[in-house]
Amino acid sequence: MLRRLYDWTMAKAAHPHAEGWLALFAFVEASFFPIPPHPLLGLMCLAEPKKAVRFAMIATFASVLGGLLGYAIGYALYDTVGTQLIALLGLSESFPKAACYLREFGAEIIMIKGATPIPFKLLAITAGFIAMPLVPFILASIVSRSISFMIVGVLFRMFGAPIKAFIDKYLGLATAGFVIVVVGGFIAVAYLGGDAKESSAKCAVVGAMQP
Repeated sequence: MLRRLYDWTMAKAAHPHAEGWLALFAFVEASFFPIPPHPLLGLMCLAEPKKAVRFAMIATFASVLGGLLGYAIGYALYDTVGTQLIALLGLSESFPKAACYLREFGAEIIMIKGATPIPFKLLAITAGFIAMPLVPFILASIVSRSISFMIVGVLFRMFGAPIKAFIDKYLGLATAGFVIVVVGGFIAVAYLGGDAKESSAKCAVVGAMQP
């Protein structure tokens, strides 16, 4: 069953409309959707390694635009839409701390944290909420999203054929490895988040209050 699902997904990843779906997923994920576009990006790069960098650029551009939507939600609609969205995504406890760090470090946090498993939508909505200057937000978003997606694109462009050959031969092992990486990423985020809270008294105090 796993092999049939893989073959079916690979066929869809090479479909002419796949780029549109990738752009849509990257856009909505940056503003309100919980599922990241990286798995689709990776499969599209596997299906057509020569277009990997192109796919990564599409994901980057769409994600930055989606981040602007998230910024607008935080800036103009936080009391009506933003609070409910943050709660729905399970980010209510993270929001005050994110606001604290963005106020203190600004674009630096966007560039560094935007390329980690920490949800980019949290940073985008929070940046709008604190009225972070728009130009630095856009530039920092381009940097962080480029790192996040272009690493995938460049790697598959350079090593796409060997990677595909390995996955074709060891699909079960590759799937298990991917699951381990995803779960490990969430564990790391939770651990780092707790450690950061303990190490910064200022943000701990702010984190105890809802902005």
